[in-house]
Amino acid sequence: MSAIDTLPSLAQVIKNHGLDARKSLGQNFLLDLNLTSKIARMAGDLTQCDVLEIGPGPGGLTRGLLGEGARRVLAIEKDARCIPALAEISEAYDGRLTVIEGDALDINPLEHLTPPIRIAANLPYNVGTELLVRWLTPPEWPPFWQSLTLMFQREVANRIVATTGSKAYGRLGILAQWRCDAQIVMSLPPEAFTPPPKVHSAVVHLNALPEPRYPAKAKLLERCVAMGFNQRRKMLRASLKGLAPDIEDRLIASGIKPTDRAENVELEQFCALARTLE
Repeated sequence: MSAIDTLPSLAQVIKNHGLDARKSLGQNFLLDLNLTSKIARMAGDLTQCDVLEIGPGPGGLTRGLLGEGARRVLAIEKDARCIPALAEISEAYDGRLTVIEGDALDINPLEHLTPPIRIAANLPYNVGTELLVRWLTPPEWPPFWQSLTLMFQREVANRIVATTGSKAYGRLGILAQWRCDAQIVMSLPPEAFTPPPKVHSAVVHLNALPEPRYPAKAKLLERCVAMGFNQRRKMLRASLKGLAPDIEDRLIASGIKPTDRAENVELEQFCALARTLE
């Protein structure tokens, strides 16, 4: 019998520790251990990896990651109420789980992890996008992680994998697809969670590429994309005029029509524009 079978159900864990989900912490708990194990499998072979998990809550995905053979899991949890429940999991898995109480935005996980490293999390809705952008925009590439397997609101997941011309296409998709292979690997309805959110959710898996798809300086690319999509209804010659006095010439040199809007510009073209601004 595996360690996961010796632990109480997640519903019982929540009852034992008084872990009612708090909206202020962006909490929606996934209680079906079959689903959490399936998400863990989406992260790939974990047997030789350390795994970083953000916002484990009562530990459903944590148990899935350990049950799927993760070498070690580092869980960062802001809610002090969850710490005793996670300690029970650590005990059941012979110390393969390390728990840090605190805000993931303020903690450097590299002090506690050994490569290779994967990240897997049912991210709290209120910090999910900010964490993803941080992981996609480190000073150096490749990053410290091999892959990300992350739960988001379906709308955010769609933005990560969006293609040119769609309403969801924007900064997040460009940052993700410039340096990663990204795909939606699972969709979940509101009723899969306790309490049910008002939106559908989806799991996105991103594999880090050895190097970006097209050469560009990250800061310049981010600036071009941010300015273009902050005023996405404007033509690029207007929305990007603050980048250079001769922006129309630079757009044309990059294969972009000055009258185009950001949503119609390919990732490769944005990279070319960033190179003209060096």
